[in-house]
Amino acid sequence: MYLSSSSPTGIRFLASIKQGNGLKPSARTAGAFSEVQGIIPSMSSRENGEPEVRQPTRRLAAPVDATITLPEAMTGRASPAKAAVGDKPVFAYLATLPQPQRGIAEAVDALAAKALPALQRSVKWGMAYYGVGDGWCFSCGGFASHVKLMFVNGTALKPIPPVTPVGMGKATRGVELESIDDIDEARITDWMKQVTSVPGVGGARKH
Repeated sequence: MYLSSSSPTGIRFLASIKQGNGLKPSARTAGAFSEVQGIIPSMSSRENGEPEVRQPTRRLAAPVDATITLPEAMTGRASPAKAAVGDKPVFAYLATLPQPQRGIAEAVDALAAKALPALQRSVKWGMAYYGVGDGWCFSCGGFASHVKLMFVNGTALKPIPPVTPVGMGKATRGVELESIDDIDEARITDWMKQVTSVPGVGGARKH
């Protein structure tokens, strides 16, 4: 008689054989049980009548957006970027900005490098700061609708930049750039040279 391994009678028979029922003690001792066990295919939980345990499905992590959410105004920090001195931290910060802010900020950075051969960079308060070795003199940061280019001693510049920012110092003045076309290279270059002629934030005071 042929028994199907999937039939109820076949399942009971296979389970009985796997438990060693029907075999002589000498056959078990001689290893017959293991041989029988080896030729009988293993049964799944479903064939044994046991509930089948399903492994949890692993979901792939969603791709992470490298850009940051920009604030509407300065409220302590412009971004999560950590304070650090050097070109690389500034370039890394600029790379996190969405467009068009990234393109505007990178254009300002390139203009500063062209205007000031001794340019130094750092990240402070979550945005890019620039100087020439005697403190930090102006900053460039991305905000929700524009890029703020702010001069630390802006009230001493001629002409005085039109924008008075919130939370960035009483003497700070600057411009808010909404597009590349808003960059007046001649005017901004002149302001950069003026403001770096005196000590900036963290620089030595001249008497």
